[in-house]
Amino acid sequence: MSRIADYADTILRPAALLTDREGVRAERIADFAQLGLLNHVAPEQFGGAALNRDCDRRLHEILSGACLNTYLVWAQHAPIVGRLAKTLAEGSALPGIGYEILQGRVLLGAAISDVRRFPDHFITATRTPSGWTFSGTVSWVSGWGLNSVLTVAAVEPSTRTVVTAFVPVDDRTRAEPLNLSALGGSRTERVVLDDVAVPDGNVIGTQPLADWRNEDIGTAGDARAHHFGLADAVLRELEQSSNPQANKVASVWRVRVAQLRTDAYALADEALASRDGRHRIDERLATKAACGEALTTLTRALVVARAGHGIRLDDTAQLYARSALFILVQGQTTDVREVQLARLAL
Repeated sequence: MSRIADYADTILRPAALLTDREGVRAERIADFAQLGLLNHVAPEQFGGAALNRDCDRRLHEILSGACLNTYLVWAQHAPIVGRLAKTLAEGSALPGIGYEILQGRVLLGAAISDVRRFPDHFITATRTPSGWTFSGTVSWVSGWGLNSVLTVAAVEPSTRTVVTAFVPVDDRTRAEPLNLSALGGSRTERVVLDDVAVPDGNVIGTQPLADWRNEDIGTAGDARAHHFGLADAVLRELEQSSNPQANKVASVWRVRVAQLRTDAYALADEALASRDGRHRIDERLATKAACGEALTTLTRALVVARAGHGIRLDDTAQLYARSALFILVQGQTTDVREVQLARLAL
């Protein structure tokens, strides 16, 4: 963990503004592979570190606090490694490419969230004799040009079955640019899947749409490690300010953020143990909304403390402020949005 923290502080953080403007570079992914970050939760037999949940969270905090653009590319990949490790531990076979992923040889892109928008917008899965055909437009894929394989979740509409599979990036996967005002360096694109053939051997799993949505609540309904990674980065800079009032803001909010972190992780762990995606969901959603408000408040404070410099493109204050806005809408389900708006209406 100390090697990662050192890399984050000496390489990622100093380059964060440049990365936001020019995009995550391929050498960053090569560095991540060298550091074991592409398979950090994989079993040791595959060269992984088999990190537990607490250590994994801390890793997410460190990387997101140093450079959220780079973090977002990595965060599309990392959870799938954990899913494959769990599948293997349960005695199930993996797709052939799954073993390469566990060994940290492949960077994945994620094309999963469009299932949330079914039936208005989704990737269509059509059964074929030897597998499936995936068709449609993926709203967001981060790390485009760096990832060689996508993890895609598609829906077979007649049976409302979610099919999740690995799709190699090739001439059947075509990117369309997105002009993002926040995290523009994450190489996030809209991607068209043009009747992509998916053999059964590339399928990770199938499940009823209702079950997928129940699991997804836990993903979208909780405040997560990158909330606290970004908060820590902003708090650090407020603490380092020569303005005593900025220091006071940091002193007050350092305690509040620590409590939000404790509450968020405890609620998420309890929900996971219960195996019920809606376990104490109102409290989890409220905590997530409170974390979003904390981020916008802290980043606003840093902009104020920096005065006119805080809105220049060469200042981290505006980078953090835009990043906080991105986090407000990232993974935003209808439930999350309604809670966020209800709090703002008070």
